[in-house]
Amino acid sequence: MKPAPFDYVVPSTLDEAIGAMATRGGDAKVLAGGQSLVPMLALRLARPAVLVDINRLPGLDGIREASGMLEIGALVRQRALERWAASRSPLFAEVLGHVAHPPIRNRGTVVGSVVHADPASELPALLLCLEGVVVARGPRGERMVAADRFYRAPLTTALGADELATAVRFTLPPAGAGWGFAEVSRRHGDFALVGAVAVLARGVDGTVARARLAFFGAGGTPVRGLAAEQALEGRAATPALLAEAARAAAATLSPDADIHATAAYRRQVAATLAERTLTAALARSGGPQ
Repeated sequence: MKPAPFDYVVPSTLDEAIGAMATRGGDAKVLAGGQSLVPMLALRLARPAVLVDINRLPGLDGIREASGMLEIGALVRQRALERWAASRSPLFAEVLGHVAHPPIRNRGTVVGSVVHADPASELPALLLCLEGVVVARGPRGERMVAADRFYRAPLTTALGADELATAVRFTLPPAGAGWGFAEVSRRHGDFALVGAVAVLARGVDGTVARARLAFFGAGGTPVRGLAAEQALEGRAATPALLAEAARAAAATLSPDADIHATAAYRRQVAATLAERTLTAALARSGGPQ
């Protein structure tokens, strides 16, 4: 339960941090909150040559809302966003309340959870549902990576080995949109066996103008429920249609089987949670806008 030896660097500027990562040829890890990284180091599942501690970098600890976007800096703790959301976004507050436990949220960062890319984690699925982007900075400059192109496989993303995620940006739901969130786990705070998050908005004629659904714990990455979105948009949402859309989305999933649940169980639960979240989102939507 001891990490393999590594060098430890504490840069004072973003360029220094990127330089430290680039010079090690991809054999570097970034330390922000460390709630996922430190256990992996202790179990020697991660063996970086150097640990780049970014906690002293300026300008990465802000929460900024503008033009329908919410930008979260790389050093923003999950608990800080949870406090922000308490009076501003019930969706974010609900999701963050299911992330691990308060001591972990006090140290763990939002961006760290997003880029760690655990397929059973809530925040990557929320980013996917809200069509967010990851802001990455490397030796070649800054780039934006859309959530639907960011996740490649379990714990694997489109970030380059010499890139640092400096922020994530969520597209906030439009005015009048409703939301739903649900997960099944063995105990509160455990990783979800399966979970779903949905956002739904209705148009002036009462039909569904916009539907977004994402699953977590149902595959190697968070998964968009595109079949449900396509089944709902442009139609009047009825209980029967919501159930049909949920089943259609769950049927496209390829969940893994493990000691906790079979693939068939996860697919069945995904259909149930999709229906619940879509129903909750419809009930919370403001109707014709």
